[in-house]
Amino acid sequence: MRRFREAGIRPRTQLGQNFLVDLNLVELLAQTAELGPNDVVLEVGTGTGSLTSILAPQVAAVVTVEVDPQLFQLASEELHALGNVRMLKLDALAGKHRFAPEVLEAIRKELAAGPDRRFKLVANLPYNVATPILTNLLALDVPPRSMTVTIQKELADRIVARPSTKDYGALSVWVQSQCRVRVVRVMAPTVFWPRPKVSSAILQIVLDDALRARIPDRAFFHEFVRGLFLHRRKFLRSQVLCAAAFVAEQETVAGRLAPLDKPGVDRVLAAAGLDAQQRAEQLDVDALLALAETVRTAAG
Repeated sequence: MRRFREAGIRPRTQLGQNFLVDLNLVELLAQTAELGPNDVVLEVGTGTGSLTSILAPQVAAVVTVEVDPQLFQLASEELHALGNVRMLKLDALAGKHRFAPEVLEAIRKELAAGPDRRFKLVANLPYNVATPILTNLLALDVPPRSMTVTIQKELADRIVARPSTKDYGALSVWVQSQCRVRVVRVMAPTVFWPRPKVSSAILQIVLDDALRARIPDRAFFHEFVRGLFLHRRKFLRSQVLCAAAFVAEQETVAGRLAPLDKPGVDRVLAAAGLDAQQRAEQLDVDALLALAETVRTAAG
């Protein structure tokens, strides 16, 4: 907070800026990531550079992104002596559903600099971009081996949620279909400045290649699951019908699917061994993977 006062900087709530000021928890965030000398770390939200300065000595390179020009300047002064830190002054996202090309290119260059380099995300994520950051990184052909982040506890609860609970939804399924997830620590608002109105959590998401290999078409699966949970209170027959229509409209899979009618959905559910009177929120990840693949085959 002293550095903010000296620089005349006030946090910008419209950018989701809540800074983790408990240095013990900053250290815990870095330790949980289990970093090594071959790692290339992406940090979204450089802030003052306190986490960056802990990460840099442990890894091959840090690509850190900050959209706020005042914070970028402040962090530049703190980090200028760290030769393996590449700072980018821009929005990490180029729209809701994709990363800025400059960020991906910077990561590619650092990964290409060594044969054994691994990509990881370690960040105190701004609240307003946490969901698209995590979901879009998992959609990459080469996603991070792990993502260790501070996020709103409510979001962490959604990511780790189990079937038949209120928090279980498309985000839970998308992450758990590819990764092992765990909440490392729940944090009170008092460890942030300014204090948010909600609790936060350190969450670790670890990519599991065997899980990820079960998904033949990740773009289709991502959109199908999103569409399936748009109407949570409908029964599965209507949910699948709506999801198939939703998927067909999405840019990533448009033109690859024929429309499914009600008899077609009934055949899909019968083939998947599912009851039309169930709801999507009752199905575990394995069942949803099988359902999505049955729909893709029937409509492809």
